[in-house]
Amino acid sequence: MKKIFFLLIFIIFLGLLSFVVNYSWPEKNNPSGLPENADELIIPVSFKEITKAPSELMTVNIFLNDSRFANEPYFDCSRTIAVERQVAKTEAVAQASLEALLRGATQEEINQGFVSNINPGVRIQSLTIKDGVAKVDFDEQLEFQVGGSCKVSAIRAQITQTLKQFPTVDEVVISINGRTEDILQP
Repeated sequence: MKKIFFLLIFIIFLGLLSFVVNYSWPEKNNPSGLPENADELIIPVSFKEITKAPSELMTVNIFLNDSRFANEPYFDCSRTIAVERQVAKTEAVAQASLEALLRGATQEEINQGFVSNINPGVRIQSLTIKDGVAKVDFDEQLEFQVGGSCKVSAIRAQITQTLKQFPTVDEVVISINGRTEDILQP
């Protein structure tokens, strides 16, 4: 009786195994096996920011650099200009302001000479404000291929000034993946 039971279990297992193994994705017939002959479909997707009703928006400042001053003899790389942005109304105003900053300058602002020195795709990992100190931790994209003291000063100034617009922030500590010491070096 035990032999029949184990034989039956084994047959069921083989049957289930054959069903699991036989799943595959259909591909275009490509007898050569060369990747350039394989078929692929690329569909570009872009996301549009949804604007909310005016009562659900609030105005904040982000701080950008002004390229019109770049030819001055004593150009200050950390010089920033406040630019207004509309963000969704929230209690986390500092977070919303930083996220607006990370989206970069609009085409209209670029046409006016404003630039953001912050890399595209930077993400905020955490933001805390306690006892007047804002501690913001970014991912490694913030310092990806960033070089030169002017660029580093500009990035720090943009982040610092965007956070210091709030009366609860006196000091800003910037970190990348928790590191503060060796980040944003020229």
